[in-house]
Amino acid sequence: MLKNLSPDIWLPKLLLAPSFVISIVFVYGFIIWTALMSLTKSRLMPQWNFVGFDQYLRLLENDRWLLACKNLVIFGGLFIGVSIVVGLILAILLDQKIRGEGFLRTIYLYPMALSFIVTGTAWKWILNPESGIQRMMHDLGFTNFTFEWLIDPDMVIYTVAIAGVWQSSGFVMALFLAGLRGIDQSIIKAAQLDGASMPRIYWRIIIPNLRPVFFTVLMILAHIAIKSFDLVMALTGGGPGYSSDLPATFMYTHMFTRGQVAFGSASSMMMLMGVIAVLIPMLWSELRSKA
Repeated sequence: MLKNLSPDIWLPKLLLAPSFVISIVFVYGFIIWTALMSLTKSRLMPQWNFVGFDQYLRLLENDRWLLACKNLVIFGGLFIGVSIVVGLILAILLDQKIRGEGFLRTIYLYPMALSFIVTGTAWKWILNPESGIQRMMHDLGFTNFTFEWLIDPDMVIYTVAIAGVWQSSGFVMALFLAGLRGIDQSIIKAAQLDGASMPRIYWRIIIPNLRPVFFTVLMILAHIAIKSFDLVMALTGGGPGYSSDLPATFMYTHMFTRGQVAFGSASSMMMLMGVIAVLIPMLWSELRSKA
């Protein structure tokens, strides 16, 4: 049968078939498996005795899960918001065709080349009260200076946000800079001829034209925030206690450390629902604006 078909028809399908099968099995297949596990009483090994939504009810009554969700709201809000603001400001500054732009762009982008494990470890040293910023200020003579967020249960989640913003803002800058360079310069020149100032041009013309970039940035950062695991484990280990837990670390602890497969699967599905809850409204808004 293949002899009667042109290679232009069957060859691309043949090349894509392995990737397609792997995606179906190892992405969607495991999502379905996790969803089924969350409806059982499975612990270390799967047990196919379904108990409905009991695991989800346990999850909503678990104080550690509720704290992880609260931390996600704090971390996600700061991580996304500050990264966008810092990235946009850096992109606007670099868009002025300043000298050394390539060098500065490389410096801003460099943190993105590091893994979150490296970022978390580096910031753990910087924020450690015994050897970081606090120790440096004491050595300079400011003995009353204190910065103990890393060991403060109420403030530790903000250290995670600081490290996340430091790593991701350069990447956001690159996306915004690409968007700025793609804007038709004739629109800007026409606005300047009409007497508009540059701040007003950016606020009323340029930034609204970056809507697709904002959509992309929000999608990427929201995805990073919801699945954040390695940054927390390297920086705080989820501590002190579990005060810096996020849903991803909660899921890992219960599913792989405590052997509560069903409970961990329920938390995984809640994370997936969180991604969908962010994705669908944003897609609907974007598609509606193009209609």
